Amino acid sequence: MGTTQLDTVPEPKYWHLKTVLSDALDSEFAVGEILPNERELAARFGVARATLRQALEQLELEGRLQRRRGVGTTVAPPRVGVAVDPARRTWPGGPADDWQPDDADESDTVPAPVGRLLETAPGERMHIVRRSRVTHGQPVAAELLYVPAAVVPRCAAAAPLGAAGRARAVLSALQELPLDGQDHTVELGSARAQDAKQLDRLPGAPVLVVTTRYLSGGRPAAVAVSTYRADTCRLTFGEGEAVSVAAG
Repeated sequence: MGTTQLDTVPEPKYWHLKTVLSDALDSEFAVGEILPNERELAARFGVARATLRQALEQLELEGRLQRRRGVGTTVAPPRVGVAVDPARRTWPGGPADDWQPDDADESDTVPAPVGRLLETAPGERMHIVRRSRVTHGQPVAAELLYVPAAVVPRCAAAAPLGAAGRARAVLSALQELPLDGQDHTVELGSARAQDAKQLDRLPGAPVLVVTTRYLSGGRPAAVAVSTYRADTCRLTFGEGEAVSVAAG
């Protein structure tokens, strides 16, 4: 890593330093390699350690670095490409689905945005299926799937199956319905406590939230709110040339 003159750069010092460090990560370091300690890096670039920490924190948010307790700061592997919308449209839980159902429960309270997407009345019973997605042994996404009880009425008898059994029953019942279509929205957000724990991140870490609405019989039949780690994922849509969506 060489040195560079930072004093005459109009942008914040930490931001320019981040760019310099990012270039060095590409040219001088291998994935998994441990960076020199903060004192050495700060001395090499002639910056305060507070400035260096800001640059390192930004690179961590962008998925370029990983801070591992007891090890230090290492170069992160490339982001995992995660297909969000295969050309073949299917219900959640179909044969090509690589999500793992964790559990399910039933509630009459759902987030207002979800209720509006489903066009449900207040107090309507709802199946809530929790699912997770793991790629290369790393948790990359957590999902809440909302399905009105009226859409899958036979699942009312699934209560004795336990949480995991109810999840499988709801997903199986969806496969029997005609799927008219689906739509997506993608936005940058912050990890809630439950999602952060599931994704092995700190609460408030940047995430990509993909909301998918499924239509059947001329009306909304389910909504999936999928939370992806923004530091390790790039989302791809369709089977043609990938379109990446990333934070940072």
